[in-house]
Amino acid sequence: MVTALWRGLDVFRPLAWLYAVYSAYVRDQDMARPWLAWLVLGVLGAWTVSMLLYRTRNTWVVGIELVLACGAIMITRLVDTPEVIVGGAKTLPGFWPAAAVVAWAVLKGWRAGMLAAFFVGVADVVEVGVARESTINNIVILVLLGCCIGYCADLTRDGHAALSEALRVQAEVHERDRLARTVHDGVLQTLSYIHRRGVDLGGEARELGSMAADQERLLRTLVSNVPSTPRTGGPHVAAVVGGVVDLRQVLGRYAEGAVNVIPPAEPVLLDRRVADELAAAVGAALDNVRRHAGVEAQAWVLIEDKGTDVAVTIRDNGVGVPAGRLAQAAVNGRLGVANSIGGRMRDLGGTAIIDSRPGAGTCLELTVSKKGSVS
Repeated sequence: MVTALWRGLDVFRPLAWLYAVYSAYVRDQDMARPWLAWLVLGVLGAWTVSMLLYRTRNTWVVGIELVLACGAIMITRLVDTPEVIVGGAKTLPGFWPAAAVVAWAVLKGWRAGMLAAFFVGVADVVEVGVARESTINNIVILVLLGCCIGYCADLTRDGHAALSEALRVQAEVHERDRLARTVHDGVLQTLSYIHRRGVDLGGEARELGSMAADQERLLRTLVSNVPSTPRTGGPHVAAVVGGVVDLRQVLGRYAEGAVNVIPPAEPVLLDRRVADELAAAVGAALDNVRRHAGVEAQAWVLIEDKGTDVAVTIRDNGVGVPAGRLAQAAVNGRLGVANSIGGRMRDLGGTAIIDSRPGAGTCLELTVSKKGSVS
């Protein structure tokens, strides 16, 4: 669309110049300095041709065009006699300065288009001396032209950016699907086989098979819960394009067996990277529950939207953690809580508060700001 606007401007500019040449030819005898008029029109004509050959459009180019447009208007005072100017004669460049206004609008948006129209309007007022009704009408038309075309250009650029991002997300989904097929054909089948063999062998192999089954469920959920991109617009498209995900869906993959995920009724939207880091911390906490809370322990993951913050509470009914055990684990190099959980929350600018007593289970509360980012 923006390219089409530039092409339309390339058509408008020569037509406006030809009309200016025709107007100057018609009233050549009434000019005080006709040679100056033809010199100025020659410069504008050379610029018009150069714009057809030189395809780059940047601030310098459209800035020079705006200076030429305002200068041509001002030189009208030297070309025409005061009586002709007061009588309401057209300025020397005619409609040609509108090209500069449109160029700024297309390049920088509606604000730049309105500002360019203001400069051209000031030149018009200075040229005529006293602003007449026709002068005011021309200025208003230029302002409206700059605003409308600039607004269209802004919408086009925003739409193109959104489309590009949506296509990128779609490509990621296709790649995720391809990886999911590869994982299904290899890793998932292997984990399923380990689970079956562990159950058949019994003993410690049964526990190994149970762990393989847990990982198979998590991995299967991960590779299958890829949100598809709808064909029509809506909140989901906006969330995907904006890099925002629903934390309920991200943490929902942990809901299996002894783990219960309790989400709120409304979506909990977070930046994708923040949600992924928070989910990794929750995964580390649940891994600790499976390893240390006891074979019969159950865990509950509660998601709370607190307005500016999001809190995720992981509670279990396991054996609990004796006082000083976490500090001793960090000294011994076992950094599950200190690094995988606490470190991630520090990177997010959030907090991790743990409350545990022997025989009373463990409660871990993770809090992060909705405006947080991965540092």
